[in-house]
Amino acid sequence: MRNANLKYRTTPGNKLITAVEAVRHIKQDSTLATGGFIGSGFAEGLAIALKDRFLDEDSLSSVCTPGDLTLVYAGGQGDGCERGLNHLSLPGLLKCVIGGHWGLVPKLQQLALTNQIEAYNLPQGVMSQLFRDIAAQRPGLITKVGLGTFVDPRQAGAQINERSKRELVKLIKIDDEDFLFYKSFPIDTCFLRGTTADERGNITMEKEALTLDSLAIAMATHNSGGVVIVQVERIAKAGSLHSRHVQIPGILVDYVVLESNTSYHMQTFSEAYSAVFSGEILGPVVKEKKSPLDLRKIIARRATLALRAHDIVNLGVGIPEVIAKVAEEENISDLMTLTAEPGVIGGIPAGGLNFGASTNAEAIIDQPYQFDFYDGGGLDIAFLGLAQVDQVGNVNVSLFNSHLAGAGGFISISQNTQRVVFVGTFSAGSIKTQVVSGQLIIKSEAHITKFVQKVQQITFNGVDAVRRNQAVLYITERCVFHMTTLGLELIEIAPGIDMDKDILELMEFRPIISPHIKLMDSRIFIEKDMLIRRDLLSARQDVCGVMP
Repeated sequence: MRNANLKYRTTPGNKLITAVEAVRHIKQDSTLATGGFIGSGFAEGLAIALKDRFLDEDSLSSVCTPGDLTLVYAGGQGDGCERGLNHLSLPGLLKCVIGGHWGLVPKLQQLALTNQIEAYNLPQGVMSQLFRDIAAQRPGLITKVGLGTFVDPRQAGAQINERSKRELVKLIKIDDEDFLFYKSFPIDTCFLRGTTADERGNITMEKEALTLDSLAIAMATHNSGGVVIVQVERIAKAGSLHSRHVQIPGILVDYVVLESNTSYHMQTFSEAYSAVFSGEILGPVVKEKKSPLDLRKIIARRATLALRAHDIVNLGVGIPEVIAKVAEEENISDLMTLTAEPGVIGGIPAGGLNFGASTNAEAIIDQPYQFDFYDGGGLDIAFLGLAQVDQVGNVNVSLFNSHLAGAGGFISISQNTQRVVFVGTFSAGSIKTQVVSGQLIIKSEAHITKFVQKVQQITFNGVDAVRRNQAVLYITERCVFHMTTLGLELIEIAPGIDMDKDILELMEFRPIISPHIKLMDSRIFIEKDMLIRRDLLSARQDVCGVMP
């Protein structure tokens, strides 16, 4: 049961305080949970206030100065530069970070890669779901998510560096089947964000792009005897908020911080406020100017051919985002339902620092439930990036060339979707290509090999995927591979590409060469619509390679 004596419990009516006052409730050597996804739902004002308090010379000698904190979060929270959790990346402020994604927090990455902190990377969905188990005072989360990857204790056990010794994940057996057990831990304080708070601390999110795992984190913190702090942009009279609109009940909230600086309360790190992201209005579908036939679009066009009518789809970050644009150009968006892992269903997923939000979404649900849906096989197909691939089909997107991206939702999605399409350039670096008369010409080759003998870290296990009977494609601008029981098989080559010079000589292993190898669809390399809508409506799937 929750220890009610751990802290002073606020009463209705005395919850409104400043950010400076709020961060005084964070104690030395405590655990802080933060909500957010990139910039959506992130309490920027609270993060800055905590940083300022730590750096304040007057507080250095105070016993209440925060330091040696354990930071826990699910979705990545940052802009790749200064904002988000980058504010907290200060030596001495943090001693440990347990995060779902590290790609947009380079300052946290640096602390982890230089062994200045303990660092762990748990799958984003696992973290979101684990908050619910902490709230219910369960010992932890039991799931198959992460088996066979770097999260598995038979590999790295989610540990990022040599300083990380905690056993956060255990391998267990239930009825002779392997599962992973992710241990629960108490949370002392959390930073969350909403739109409106009433005088009793009830929180609504009518202007937010996402609801995320805010309720789960608030409940986990409250039931751990911790302090729940929520940043909002406006205050309402007690009892004036519609009960159906309250996302975090006031009984869970200790303090409310009214943030007057709008730059600290942007809807995303790119948008101050978009009514179509929040669902306030349905915006007209604006036809964008067609993008040029560059390398990313070539890959996205080939990937789009793997779609079927009425698919429920997940699009990852990067090149997968371009698939949504190709679908719009081809007028097939209405034939599928696009989703994103923080909780959006339907609409048109946004990209860049707006990623996670969706224009004209059909529904916005809490992030833990989105991952319940994914983990249970609710997706028909997923399009995800790739950084390294090896001969048995393992994929690495989490740690490569001293860059700590983290897994995010990748493990849950790739492991539990029956049809998986990995997309990326054939090599990494400053590759230059040109399409001339329907032929792909490599003008200058990139210098980093992506098809390697052994991936640096396993984020997707190809051998286990074969056992699960998943259908897996690996699509690049110049060729397509698919998964077989014997390893990667080359099944398609782009027109104009020399198989030996442009493919095989640039790989660290020799793939299986299909006896029925063929050219990639010629429509991909022509500057006009591919007209694939008619293929989808007539259920023609021959364009999808070997994907069943």
